[in-house]
Amino acid sequence: MDEASRRVDTGITAHAHPKERLVSASTITMSRHVDLSYADAVARIKATLKDEGFGVLTEIDVQATLREKIGAEFRAYTILGACNPGLAHRALQAALEVGALLPCNVLVYEDDGGGSTVSIFDPATGMSVVPVPGLDAIAAEARERLSRALAAV
Repeated sequence: MDEASRRVDTGITAHAHPKERLVSASTITMSRHVDLSYADAVARIKATLKDEGFGVLTEIDVQATLREKIGAEFRAYTILGACNPGLAHRALQAALEVGALLPCNVLVYEDDGGGSTVSIFDPATGMSVVPVPGLDAIAAEARERLSRALAAV
């Protein structure tokens, strides 16, 4: 996959200035650096997800979990499980196995150089493994909404 096809709708590439908002070169996530504290980035993505019709069903504090379970220290890192009920319902009606790909994971972590990164699983990439007619349109709509939420952080 070439770099141009990995761009999120903002068109900003991973080669932008470190303090600018970045898009990941990853093929499974849409990511950007934000000049916000970790706590502010978590709060902001929750708000922008809500604006796009997504609720946060789960919230995993990875730093606290790793400390508690194995005594390991790790950066501030949260995994949010975001779900848009209407889109999830349509996807599950198309293929029950889609539930294994739900909810959409949203990562927020503290960057070493300051600020935070917000990264969202790309539903279009994930749903592409389920060859069911019509599912690609649902995934594309989810991706569009999640891209807007990410851009608004």
